[in-house]
Amino acid sequence: MMSQQQANLTRIRQLERIARRLEPSPEEWDELGDKVLDYAYSFIRGMPTGRAYTFGSRSGAGLLASPVTEAGMPVDNVLALLKRHVDTVGVNPGSGRFLGYIPGGSIPVSAFGDFLGAVFNRYSGMFFSSPGAVRMENMMLRWMAAMVGYPAVAGGYLASGGSLANMSAIVTAREAHDIGCAEVPNVVVYLTKHTHHCVDKALRIVGLKECVLRRIPVDDQFRMSATGLEQAIEKDKAQGLRPWLVVASAGSTDTGTIDPLRDIHEITTTHGLWNHVDGAYGAFFVLCPEGAPVLDGIGLSDSLVLDPHKTLFMPYGSGALLVRDKELLARAHGGRGAYFQDIVGHPTELSPAYVSPELTRHFRALRMWLPLKVLGLTPFRAALSEKIRLARHFYEELSKTPGFEVGPYPDLSIVTYRYRPARGDANAFNRELIRRVLQDGRIFISSTLLDDMVVLRMAVVCFRTHLSDIDVALEVLREFSAELAAT
Repeated sequence: MMSQQQANLTRIRQLERIARRLEPSPEEWDELGDKVLDYAYSFIRGMPTGRAYTFGSRSGAGLLASPVTEAGMPVDNVLALLKRHVDTVGVNPGSGRFLGYIPGGSIPVSAFGDFLGAVFNRYSGMFFSSPGAVRMENMMLRWMAAMVGYPAVAGGYLASGGSLANMSAIVTAREAHDIGCAEVPNVVVYLTKHTHHCVDKALRIVGLKECVLRRIPVDDQFRMSATGLEQAIEKDKAQGLRPWLVVASAGSTDTGTIDPLRDIHEITTTHGLWNHVDGAYGAFFVLCPEGAPVLDGIGLSDSLVLDPHKTLFMPYGSGALLVRDKELLARAHGGRGAYFQDIVGHPTELSPAYVSPELTRHFRALRMWLPLKVLGLTPFRAALSEKIRLARHFYEELSKTPGFEVGPYPDLSIVTYRYRPARGDANAFNRELIRRVLQDGRIFISSTLLDDMVVLRMAVVCFRTHLSDIDVALEVLREFSAELAAT
């Protein structure tokens, strides 16, 4: 009779034979790799003529008709499901005519970095476990810090995006100013109505919901009023409140405008406030000659958010936080479990898990490092310059088009505009205009509300957006606005 131990060993060997299916054979690697890469390249090849938006009743629900099974299915069938129910439905952010929101596609070299990062699956949280991965992340952070003019003592981490990075900046500012629970109702945060909504969300999540929020007035370019900020701070001090944090925008989501960063720095320095800049969209424009002058003062901030998945054209999930003094970041986020007792740190290389909310984390640095090393900075600088110039070209051409009125001259690559009909409600007209444009699908644009006016937005951010795409956008807008005005 087989002993219990022998039976267990027999079952282990049976399970091993089945479990080994998780590791492809060399032949399976070749077949799987070829088919997936062919599919990816076919998707990219179809981009110039494909739709920026597919409007209709399909919503990916067809995936539900093919549930996960025990046996699996051929990769050809799986890719067919992907194409039908995912890659041809809704918004296509990789299209050069995706002009509605800020992230826009992912450069292929970065995707290969992501692929390699997933294959290696190095744990990038601790220097002990993967010195190279941590050095690579810190190298990218030091590069970004030098890019904006931060000192050598700056530090940070690669985040999933601007929302998490802004939240970490707020936590760091809270700890740096020793704000306890009892003090929260007495502390004041200064922002504008154009500050990204993730800041309000972050304040609520980290226990600062009861703090005082001051919405500082903006000028006719939608920039924070430095005079209004200083007056509000002085008034709050006189009333016994504790001014604490200013959140400035380096490229607001609604309008793309940049707050007066140098003036804000002088005010926060004078009054002892933490100066945080949300540059998730705009910060990387310091790399090009058109963007650097309007971002003057960005490196004077105490903390800065910038998103490689926006204006460095990386895949989603690529954000970054920089803090002028890395020790403040470590103090706010540090923590260590007893089971880490065998892990030895490094005197100069901070481990990302110690300066961020995440313990388990993806090897994000590789998706950024690989394209920067392979391509160099020159094409990135050129693409950023191109996007600003395309936005200004669109602005100038649309301003010549009868019926259209444009907003502020673009600081960066976002243009606000609307059609003013000769009769009827302008808001209703612009809502109908954008509905028809999206139903057509050749371009994708978006809208926002500015002082209760429905305003259309052109966000030129995708690395595939070039002059021909802007010309198509102008053509579509002129076509549908004329058609609608004639009804």
